[in-house]
Amino acid sequence: MQELPVISSVNESTSVVKKPNWLRVKLPTGENYRHVRNLVDTHKLHTICESGNCPNMGECWGEGTATFMILGNVCTRSCGFCAVATGRPDAVDWDEPQRVAEAIHLMKVKHAVLTSVDRDELKDGGSIIWHNTIKAVKALNPDTTLETLIPDFKGKAEDIQRVIDAAPEVVSHNIETVERLTRQVRIQAKYRRSMEVLKILKQGGMRTKSGIMCGLGETKEEVLQTMQDLRNSGVDVITLGQYLQPTKKHLPVLRFVHPDEFAEYREAGYNMGFDYVESGPLVRSSYHSERHVIPGYGKEQWLKQKEMMIS
Repeated sequence: MQELPVISSVNESTSVVKKPNWLRVKLPTGENYRHVRNLVDTHKLHTICESGNCPNMGECWGEGTATFMILGNVCTRSCGFCAVATGRPDAVDWDEPQRVAEAIHLMKVKHAVLTSVDRDELKDGGSIIWHNTIKAVKALNPDTTLETLIPDFKGKAEDIQRVIDAAPEVVSHNIETVERLTRQVRIQAKYRRSMEVLKILKQGGMRTKSGIMCGLGETKEEVLQTMQDLRNSGVDVITLGQYLQPTKKHLPVLRFVHPDEFAEYREAGYNMGFDYVESGPLVRSSYHSERHVIPGYGKEQWLKQKEMMIS
């Protein structure tokens, strides 16, 4: 397989920022974790939990949940933050939708998350497999709620519409970083195109979601502006978490954001009108996603906490 180059702006002279103690992660253990591990291996499934080196894999798998990555585990894009392999993907596996649906059925999960690599070499961007997988999961698991974390499909409305037509409970597309850093962090993506994708999803009646990574050199003002841009695009749910460098080939961490700053973003997000704001150092897009599907839940919990603090 011929691999595309991983483009990175890592400066070897950049000093390593020491990881603070609030970013300690527990190793994955437990019977439920081993059960999910076995199912994933048996059904030859890809999970972003593994490919993305998610720090919450032990917690989520221990609870019997996982985020499945469809359309293979090789991406056509070379984002500077992502641990997923870049190169020439294998041919589309048309049996994958049913295998994913069966695995979710065997896991007996009430809420599942689907994501995928970018497949820019495909005419439909992979949107047909997306549609088929959502439909297969729904058919075999009618009581399971579903979040789909989709690529931008190069902004093509007909490809985005296939996801809308399949009607998952939540559709997420991550903006990842602020506008100034997008060209560096998401090399083949465009900030305004991603905002337009989110608008199309909202206009299609979807409950929408997006996420931001912090610690890549953005300012607090830029984070707040990005949050406002997302809200202006109709986004309902937003996640904010700390960027962690997957390997030395990827973009370095320039700052570890303190939990108090994440708390400020949470407060600001609710004041902007977001329905759910998940904000903290170890937050990832699918963290607590089973709660993100419930309209009003996040804002209700936030208001209760504020009342308790006042009293």
